[in-house]
Amino acid sequence: MKKYWAIFKTQVINSLAYPTEIMWRSMAILIFLWVFTFLWRVAFDNSSTTILAGLTLHDTLWYLMLAETIELSRPRFANTIAQSVKDGSIAYLLCKPYDFLLYQLSVNAGDTVFRLILTFIFGSALIWRMVGAPPDIWGWPLTLIAFSFGWLINFCLTALIGLAAFVVEEVTPFTWIYQKLIFILGGMMIPIDFYPPWLQNISKALPFSYVMYGPARLFVSPDLERFATLLAGQLAWVAVLGVLVSVAYRRGLRRLAINGG
Repeated sequence: MKKYWAIFKTQVINSLAYPTEIMWRSMAILIFLWVFTFLWRVAFDNSSTTILAGLTLHDTLWYLMLAETIELSRPRFANTIAQSVKDGSIAYLLCKPYDFLLYQLSVNAGDTVFRLILTFIFGSALIWRMVGAPPDIWGWPLTLIAFSFGWLINFCLTALIGLAAFVVEEVTPFTWIYQKLIFILGGMMIPIDFYPPWLQNISKALPFSYVMYGPARLFVSPDLERFATLLAGQLAWVAVLGVLVSVAYRRGLRRLAINGG
């Protein structure tokens, strides 16, 4: 595993080569959260209570801050794989003395680190200014663990889309569909708590909520029982999706046609 750790560290260093780009991309969260703040203030002001679906305005905005942080920092490498299939550079990657999937895991983990940190800092600064201090800090380590396994689930789902390029080459429609599923069933735009019960049940049974809703909800309501339930679900999905990715990779190799030179 030393070579994958080396790849990870190299990618972290490479990501610092363009600090201005990372900073501006991370600051995009300010625009989204500014809009969310005023929208949700209106929603709570027009309600007859300060708590909706078990969440206060403070909870809702801190939830959305972390959800946006996860969304803006998650890896998007499916189209990169598709492009490498189209131009033939995939052959170069597959001939390297490392596992293709673990290489992608290491590279994308390295890309995530500083983007995640900066996005979290900018988002937290704004929401702290708007609604007050963040949730109890004792729950942050639990949230980080939940985020890590949610990141793995997202990696597996994105890898499945990317590996589809071995067969169909163009995967943009699949990435678009996946993004919308994350937005709605993952709870990025609206916390799943605000959904009708039937849609809550569907959303919480699918892997998308374990990427976004689970870690963000744990962040605003840190609880060991909630954490244990979330972690168990995440581990189950990581295991299932890990097997699917492995199978898809092996079968995809048999159908891969190398283009270019």
